Amino acid sequence: MEDQVRFMQHALDIAEKGIGRVSPNPPVGCVLVQNNRIIAEGWHNRIGDLHAEQAAIADAEMRGENTEGCIAYVTLEPCNHFGRTPPCTQALLWAGVSKVVIASRDPNPNVRGEGIDALLAAGIEVEVGILENNAIIQMQSFLNWCQLRRPLVTIKIAVDKFNKVDNNELISSRFTSQSSLKFAHALRRQSDAILVGSQTVIRDNPSLTIRHVKKDGVTNPIRIILDTRGEIDKEAKVWNDDAPTIKIHGNSNNIPIEGIEEISMPSVTEQRIPKDLLDLLGDRGIQELLVEGGPSVWTSFLENKIVDRIIHIRSPNEIGDGPEMVLNDELLTMNNLVLKDKIISDGDEISIYTKNGYELPHKTWPYPSV
Repeated sequence: MEDQVRFMQHALDIAEKGIGRVSPNPPVGCVLVQNNRIIAEGWHNRIGDLHAEQAAIADAEMRGENTEGCIAYVTLEPCNHFGRTPPCTQALLWAGVSKVVIASRDPNPNVRGEGIDALLAAGIEVEVGILENNAIIQMQSFLNWCQLRRPLVTIKIAVDKFNKVDNNELISSRFTSQSSLKFAHALRRQSDAILVGSQTVIRDNPSLTIRHVKKDGVTNPIRIILDTRGEIDKEAKVWNDDAPTIKIHGNSNNIPIEGIEEISMPSVTEQRIPKDLLDLLGDRGIQELLVEGGPSVWTSFLENKIVDRIIHIRSPNEIGDGPEMVLNDELLTMNNLVLKDKIISDGDEISIYTKNGYELPHKTWPYPSV
């Protein structure tokens, strides 16, 4: 059992390399073991690439290792259907594995037990449940999406010493540390989409793209812009680069912007975020949603009780009079959120809240181990 745990933990560790790259698929890792020795490893690296099992078999071939009779340790039940790649069960059979050890069954209706059944029918020994909880934690956004068809919601709030998020000056400026900035961009790197309200765009003119951290093949998240009153200037950065963008508008004052996908949702405002917006995003395959601003949007998500995590950054700086965001106990309790971790980052205090009983997706979150 000790060796099984060690091998499966290694498979989970390498699965992290796919985080931020493979959505809407989950991160998956695989190691091949012969005579109690890892002979090859693989992970799902990006959409359309080899699945973890196939990548591990290819790694064994490259190393000149014989896979006949080896044991495969896989973090998720192998697929048994044709998608972007052939079935992983066929690849394992072709490799001549004698046994497959699986951390977690796959809840996806396209897989759900069929991979295990196919292996058993072929005479392959199968064991399920080694480090299952670790795999479930790592795949939480995928599992949540399979169950609810909605993304997990993380909101990122940055305030000064007195809970101010901005000042009343003509020009806004960043007041958190460089380390906190990198932390925020690492969050973007692991998100499928970023959502902001119109006032954030008007005030800050953000790009909402991944910078300040290595992208390492990760594409920019989809930008969800709530411009329900048609107030954002057509020259704003969010409309004018190659990052994918969806504009949510209320239809009445909407002026179409070339090259931008536009969706009319009159029920959505910055003060009222109904759950059907999450359903819409879930239908798009979005599993990790990062809500970056501003106070009206944050409050609306919290009051609708649809927040799964909060990243709260408090700067020791004082920026002057302006709008504020107070994260009080009532809002935390409404969303069943508890303090999970607290980090001091160049003087800033970063508090991480999660749903009570939830764990963070992986041990280096939000920084991936790549």
